[in-house]
Order: sequence, then C-alpha cells, then structure tokens
Amino acid sequence: MEFTLKDEYIELCKLLKAANIVMSGGEGKEVVAQGMVTVDGELELRKRCKIRAGQTVEFEGQTIEVVSA
Repeated sequence: MEFTLKDEYIELCKLLKAANIVMSGGEGKEVVAQGMVTVDGELELRKRCKIRAGQTVEFEGQTIEVVSA
C-alpha cells in the first residue's frame, strides 16, 4: 500500500495507525516494541522513529511505501 506523507515525516507508531494496520496508537507502540516492524528491511524498535518519504515499512506481511504529497 502507498501512504502519502503530508509533512516532513510521521512517527512510526502513528503511521501504522494512519494506514489502518493497527487499531490504535497504543497497539502501534506495542508491535514496534515487540520487534514486529521493519523499516527499509531493518528491525526498528523506536516507536517514534521518524519515517520520511521514500522509506518502506513492513508489518505482518503488509508493506507501506511512504511517498511525498
């Protein structure tokens, strides 16, 4: 799926919620903390990691490609 970024960046846990991958921001923080999310193919444990256009986030077989507006 493609996610259009409206600002310079979005925090990882907020991206998961905005893309409807998780039901809440709390759930987003939990799946990141549990090591279930990768950014550009690398395991990411920082809940507030800044995701910018051009990056790819993966969670449970779903891929989010972040593009600029």
